[in-house]
Amino acid sequence: MHAIERILVWLSLQVASLEQINAFFGSAQNTAIVLGALIALSGGMLGSFLLLRGMALTSDAISHTVLLGIVVAFMIMGAVGAIPDISSPWLLIGAAAAGVSTVVLTELLNSSGLLKQDAALGLVFPLLFALAVIFISRYVEDVHIDEDAVMVGEIGIAWANTNSHAFGDYETLVIDQNDPQAEISRRCVNCREEGISPRDPGAVFEELCTNCGEYSPAEAYRAGFSDEPPVLVFWPRSITVMLVLFLLTLGFVLLFFKELKLSTFDPGLARSLGFRPTLLLYVLMSLVSLVAVGAFEAVGSILVIGFFIIPAATAYLVTDHLGVMILLSGIIGSLSSAWGYQLARGRFLGLNLDRLVPGGWDTSISASIVVMMTMIFLATLMASPRYGLISGILRRYRRRREFNDQVILGHIYHHSGQEDQRSELEAGSLRVHVQWEQPVLDRVIQRIRSRGLVEIDEEGCFCLTEEGRKEVESFWQSGLARKAPPPRKRGQIRVSTRD
Repeated sequence: MHAIERILVWLSLQVASLEQINAFFGSAQNTAIVLGALIALSGGMLGSFLLLRGMALTSDAISHTVLLGIVVAFMIMGAVGAIPDISSPWLLIGAAAAGVSTVVLTELLNSSGLLKQDAALGLVFPLLFALAVIFISRYVEDVHIDEDAVMVGEIGIAWANTNSHAFGDYETLVIDQNDPQAEISRRCVNCREEGISPRDPGAVFEELCTNCGEYSPAEAYRAGFSDEPPVLVFWPRSITVMLVLFLLTLGFVLLFFKELKLSTFDPGLARSLGFRPTLLLYVLMSLVSLVAVGAFEAVGSILVIGFFIIPAATAYLVTDHLGVMILLSGIIGSLSSAWGYQLARGRFLGLNLDRLVPGGWDTSISASIVVMMTMIFLATLMASPRYGLISGILRRYRRRREFNDQVILGHIYHHSGQEDQRSELEAGSLRVHVQWEQPVLDRVIQRIRSRGLVEIDEEGCFCLTEEGRKEVESFWQSGLARKAPPPRKRGQIRVSTRD
């Protein structure tokens, strides 16, 4: 990971100066927004497929069960003598294994035919999460995994967890026992085994170099081995992890987009064409696990669910195209990261929230990002031009008006030129045949007359104009006619609706 990070730093130095990079990532706001955007972009791509597959709850389960993979990885690292580190790549491997295990166990229980998928998932992920909690409390000590880390993460301090990289004519300093700067001391090699004091005549000593090893330019300067301070680039570790995971997710989606699309909407057809939808599912869930553990430090294993589902659900309300949905989900998540940070600071939409809350506005950044995602979802749910609540109300209102208009126009069209024309189409008797409330009928008549579709003849009967006749014939020839009831025959209309 260190080598990848140096490549990223070198690429950044091609477009920006060292001072600009340090100033940008030295800002807690910039680092949090970039990190949140990377999590949202990765989660949006994967969450779109989860949502369309009806597996939104699976992302919830995996975000919990990855904790078991993290804990087991910590235990293995401790058993082999390695120093447990939350940024270790072994955690990603453990998390991926835990995520796949969740899916495999769920599918095994579901395939037995005794449990549905939601019930099987409800059995598997509490068990794995409970095992993780037991292992943490029993076997893992002095590890930075607490309630805050699990629930909301620490995206606000990601800027402080950095690696330093020196670029220039610097070499790694190597100090061995023969180096003049080496500090040599002695250590008793048999005192503990024989239970004797270092002052005992039988004590055996060996020379020990206390400062031997490899030193980076920054470490050499801090240790006093160098008088010239190196020029360093400070790069947040979380940015590297999430950027690698984003590129990995993007590459997978672009490379297997057609296969993912087909297996999502018709897994049977995908299987018959020689694809392997089950394998794609396991890879997809592995990536979900990797992104979840990559976002563990930043947003926790609970709130990361929002990054997977909410932007994808919002984009789903806007478009029917999978590619556009994935793109929109990333944009929505990125905007939510920027706006959520401002909300957490108490500076949003020109409002100073510190003045509204006693003691000042002090909230979780990751929680504010999820709240902002939800606010965007609710706004889209209300105002989406195709699937929003307002557009749905307006659409039903227009259809009801059109239906009412066509009922009257069809009645006039059916009885025009017939023997019962006068009794059926007189202005005073029309309400008796239609059996609507008079205010409703008056509004419909006024509307179709204002459109020039109906007029009153010399005998006081309603009749269609040429435009009205074309309107009726066009309606019944179109597909709309199949969605509406046929023209009534005499005495058959029993419509009770409001305009």
